[in-house]
Amino acid sequence: MEQKAKKRESSCEDCVFYDYDEEWDTYSCQMNLDEDEMVRFLTQKHQSCPYYRYYDEYKSVQKQN
Repeated sequence: MEQKAKKRESSCEDCVFYDYDEEWDTYSCQMNLDEDEMVRFLTQKHQSCPYYRYYDEYKSVQKQN
């Protein structure tokens, strides 16, 4: 029986741009979009975020070794 690989949906919790904002005491997306990009992002229907990048905290440690 052949298994198909599931395409991973993006999740903000493990995205590079998802960060804690001390002023607001909450997590939020820190992706800087210009006005045109913001309009495009808000008006299009996405199944997953086009700006999502997986955050691997161990990646920098691996490069040090």
